[in-house]
Formats: sequence, C-alpha cells, structure tokens
Amino acid sequence: MKTLKTIGRMALVAFGLVLACPAMAQDEDLEAKFANREAKDPAPSDDTAWQGVKNLMLGWGSTDVRYSRSAVPAEKLAATVRLHAWRGERVSAQAVIVTPEKLAYSVQVSDLRKGSDVIPSSAVKTYEVGYVLGDCDMTHKDSMLVADPLHPMENKTSFAPAQTTRPLWIDVRVPQSAKAGKYKGTLTVKYKDGSKSLPFTVDVVNRVLPEPKDWAFHLDLWQNPYSVARYFNVPLWSKEHFDRMRPVMTRLAEAGQKVITCSVIQHPWNSQTYDPFESMIVKMKQLDGSWKYDYSVFDRWVEFMMSCGITEQIDCYSIVPWHYKFEYFDVASSTVKYVASKPGEKDYEAFLLPFLKDFAAHLKQKGWFDRTCIAMDERPMKQLQAAYDLVKKADPNYRVAGAFNYDPAVVSFVYDVSVGYRYKLFEGPSLQQRMDKGQRTTFYTCCSPDRPNTFTFSPPAESAYLGWHSYAVGYNGYLRWAYNSWVKNPYYDTRYPARDWASGDCFLVYPEGSSIRFERLVEGIQQYEKLRILEAGATPKLKQAIKQLLKPLSANKMPADVDINKMMNTAKAGLQKLE
Repeated sequence: MKTLKTIGRMALVAFGLVLACPAMAQDEDLEAKFANREAKDPAPSDDTAWQGVKNLMLGWGSTDVRYSRSAVPAEKLAATVRLHAWRGERVSAQAVIVTPEKLAYSVQVSDLRKGSDVIPSSAVKTYEVGYVLGDCDMTHKDSMLVADPLHPMENKTSFAPAQTTRPLWIDVRVPQSAKAGKYKGTLTVKYKDGSKSLPFTVDVVNRVLPEPKDWAFHLDLWQNPYSVARYFNVPLWSKEHFDRMRPVMTRLAEAGQKVITCSVIQHPWNSQTYDPFESMIVKMKQLDGSWKYDYSVFDRWVEFMMSCGITEQIDCYSIVPWHYKFEYFDVASSTVKYVASKPGEKDYEAFLLPFLKDFAAHLKQKGWFDRTCIAMDERPMKQLQAAYDLVKKADPNYRVAGAFNYDPAVVSFVYDVSVGYRYKLFEGPSLQQRMDKGQRTTFYTCCSPDRPNTFTFSPPAESAYLGWHSYAVGYNGYLRWAYNSWVKNPYYDTRYPARDWASGDCFLVYPEGSSIRFERLVEGIQQYEKLRILEAGATPKLKQAIKQLLKPLSANKMPADVDINKMMNTAKAGLQKLE
C-alpha cells in the first residue's frame, strides 16, 4: 500500500512536471524570440535606480514622453488617467511597465461602461511600444534607442528582459453612436505570477466628429508601394503584394488621407529613397514611330487605393523629374532607351505631349480625370511654367499640383499648392482668393525644419502641432514626402546612412503597425476638424476666443527652446473650454 502511495505521488509529481515544462518552454521561446528584435542601447542608463525597484510596477505615463527602455521613469506614474473625446474621435493614452525581473506578459482591456451604456473593448486597440535606433538630434553625430513603433498586442504575449521599462499604448475609438458621459474601463497586464490593472476614464462629450473620409483636412502623405514589396519579399504587383499593402494603406485612409501617390515616370525623385519609385505606366515607341501606353499597373494601383478608402485625388509625379531623363521601350530595337531633356526643349515636348494627351483620354475613360493632378515637386520656376504650358496644351482642363515656395502670384494657376513650413507665403487675402477659386493650399515639412517635425527623435507633441498650425494659418492641410519609404530594417534602425536625413524622415509608420508619431499626427488632424466644426456656427465672441487660442500656433518658426508639450496641452485645454 505504501509503495502504491509512493508511486502515486511520483506520478503526480511527474504529471506536474509535464504540465510545467510547456510553460517553461514557452517562456524560453518568448525570450529567444524577443532577444534580438531590438538593438542594444548605445547609451544605457545607470542601473543604480533599478536597485530601488523590487517589484513589477505599472502606471499611466504621458503620450508626450518617449520613455527610455533601460531607465526607471523619472516622473511618477499615475494610478489613473482621464481622456476627453467627441463621439467618433480616437484618443490615446500610454501606460508603462517597469519590471526588475524578466517578464512574459499579455494585455487586455475591458469594456468601457457608463451604467447600461457600453463602449466595447473591441473599440480599444492595444500596442506594445517598440524601440529603434535613431539620431539624437539633427547633427547625426550620436545615436540613441528611441521609443516609436507600435506593435499590435491583441491576442499576443510579449517579453521584457530584466530591468526594462516597456510602454503600452492604447487607442480608444469612440463610436459615433456612443452616448455622452463618463465611461470607465480597465487595462490589465497578465503574467505568470498574477496580474496588475489600471483604471481609466473617457469623458465623451455630446459633439460628433465625422468619419475620416469626410474630414475637410487635406492630408497628403506620399505612399511607396515598392517598399512594401521589398520588405515582405513578395513579387511586385502580385496578390501577396496587395495583401501586404492593404493594412498599411487602410491605416492611412483611417487618418483621413485624400491623395493617391502615383509615379508615372521612372525614378521621379532620382532614386533618393531606399526603394526607388518605378514608373506605373509603360511607354512604348512602335515600329512606325507612334506611341503606345500600358496603364495596367497604374489602374490596379489606383483601384486598390480607392478600395482602401482613399478616393479624392490622384497625384501623378512627375513630368519634371529631378534627373531630366525619360525611359521608354523601343520596339524596333527591343531595348530600353531614354530621352534626356528639360521643359521648354523640343525633345521634351515630343516625348511628353503625346503621352499627356493619351493619358487624359484614359483618365476620362476611367472617370478619374477630374480628380487627377499632374504633380511637380520643388522645381525651378522657369521649368514649372514651361511644363505647365505643355500640360495645358495637352488638355486645358488638366489640374496641376506641387510643392513650391514661390511668390503667390506666380503659382496662382496651380490647383493644389504646398509651401514649406517656414515660408508662409499665403495668408489672409491670398489664401481666401485661392479658396474662392476652389484651390487647395497646404504646408509641408520634410528634411527641414529642425522643429516642428516628425523625426524619431522629435517630441511627439510636434506631430500633433502640425494639424493645429494648419488651422491657425488657414491652410487646407498638410503634406509630407514619405509615409512608408522604409529603410532597410525599420524595426531595428530608423537612420538612413545613404542620405544626410534625420532618422525617421523617410516614413511615419512601420510595416506591421503604427507609430507614436503617426498617432499624434492624427490627434492634431482631429483638433483641426473640431476647430472647423466649432467655428462654422460660432458667434463673434466664440470666433474671437478661437483666434486668441490659435495665435501662439500660427508662427512659421518654432524656437529651439519652446516647450511644445506645454504649448499643446494649453491649446487642448483651451479648446475643451470652448466646446
């Protein structure tokens, strides 16, 4: 009998080991999986502060802060957070895990409840904030590990090494149908030995933000389909390519994007990105000297982008490429040949005029002509005028778009103009004249200025500032030259050594997720929409209050020492009072 009991106990122990081993193996697998996902910190923090951290900590941080992975947060984490939202708005918060020991964990968010009214947990997206290498500043002399990519956490388990700070980002998308009131929910981090929870509140006010597709803000972030094919190693324009692009471009549509970026000339920007833009239209010179054009890739790209929800404008780059060279296939010799010519020259017109005429006919047949712009980017004025004359010769109803920093009178003929942040060429009467003609005027940032911008080292609040600034000046929106022109391995290193650009200049999102920068950009666009809605039916007193609120945000130069967090938080608080 004793022997049987002993055998039984041994069997139970063995059974327990069998049950435990898979969990242990899973932890080991997780640790191995995440070991090399991120770079080592080039400047790790002194671990002295970690000596005072005995247990796992979880608290609410600030969306204004990029927390160091290796440092204990200097600011005290909050026990709760309170968000403010219109019906239909998306609002964010950042929680922070501080763990002295290695940790395998998952994240859950409860339904948000107000009595019997519910914002379902499915309306809340959760992300783990990742870390990438980036510049410390515009000098490119030093590097740092910076918090930026957002990895979706739904139904996933993640891993944090010992002595790690790991932020979590939540994105609450308040349904338009939600009733006004105070909704309470809980964020829970689960791990092997238990769980920790944080309460949060969303105050929903009785105002409605339209769907992103109906926003007036003219968002123009240039897309790069070629980066997607290379990063995921799928054949260009294959089903796999389009499948990989759909979540990337749907995310853009959900930010209110209005424009489809098309490259109708090979390498319009002289191959400056890691993945150069090829021509979406094949140009073929026939045996008799006539021209034939294949629009199949162009059509598939435009139709795909429209299916993602981006339908308002098609910008075609560029009949004034930076290299002044035009590729075509010569049927007689079965070779690729080139025309090297500039606007105003005979060969330039001989090559482009037949194309522009045929392209106009094709666009009209597809029903896209009225939403298409022949786009030119930062070209000399003399060339711009010659190219414009050729476009109008091909079809007088063609629209032209581009980024130019010329006198307002000079580019009065351009339908969609974007001017550099620091120029502020259009304001007051000149802006109103363009609006009266149905023209658009936006502003852009790119490799400059230092501030405000959307580099991986830029304060996150600078991204939000862009939408506010657009409204403060009277612009229709914002343009940036690179939505997803990824570097070789964007999840590891956001720098681009081949160019003297600040880290993150080439892209705002990552292959499989968003970023802190992009989410804060959307925040600013939503504030633009709120201001527009409030001012539409405002009393003179309210209009004056809005004008005063926006005054600090209208300058076209941001001092290096400006407290952007204070500026934006003051603006948000002021806007809430006006609602």
